[in-house]
Amino acid sequence: MKFTPANALVIALCSTASVVTYAKNYATIEQAQVNMFPGIALTQKTFPVTESEQKLLHNASSISLPFKGDRIWKAANGGWFVVDEIVGKHDMITYAVGIDPEGKVLQIAILEYRESYGYEVAAESWRKQFVGKTSASPIKLGTDIQNISGATLSSKHLTDGVRRVLTFYDAVLKNS
Repeated sequence: MKFTPANALVIALCSTASVVTYAKNYATIEQAQVNMFPGIALTQKTFPVTESEQKLLHNASSISLPFKGDRIWKAANGGWFVVDEIVGKHDMITYAVGIDPEGKVLQIAILEYRESYGYEVAAESWRKQFVGKTSASPIKLGTDIQNISGATLSSKHLTDGVRRVLTFYDAVLKNS
């Protein structure tokens, strides 16, 4: 191939356009349930999410993806286990939030992380910041939740996602 500026541009674009993504499964739904609610029975529930509830959740979290009400389990002790998805930087993060009977976060678990970087949000030390938070807590990156350098968007979106789940708990689950 003869070198021309057009050929060089094509080669440069092709070499920089390839993005490698990785998916890592940290836990199954069942594993996360047992970890958050050991020895407690969980029953799957479905909650159709109305348009006004979707708007409430969007306003509380700035997440534009619709919240799905079909991945929710009620624990025999009155707690809740909610699975949700948010976008990290480019790809989806599937996570679960365990909520105790008083509406406090028991734990969050990363179930599947599909980004090639930013995976530090799966570290227990970072996730522990959410324990004890309620829908009345600020749950804001840089305020009561520390950012992770190199995982800023994943940190922000996961923080917003937990706030969204707690808003849904407060609006719907708390009285169910």
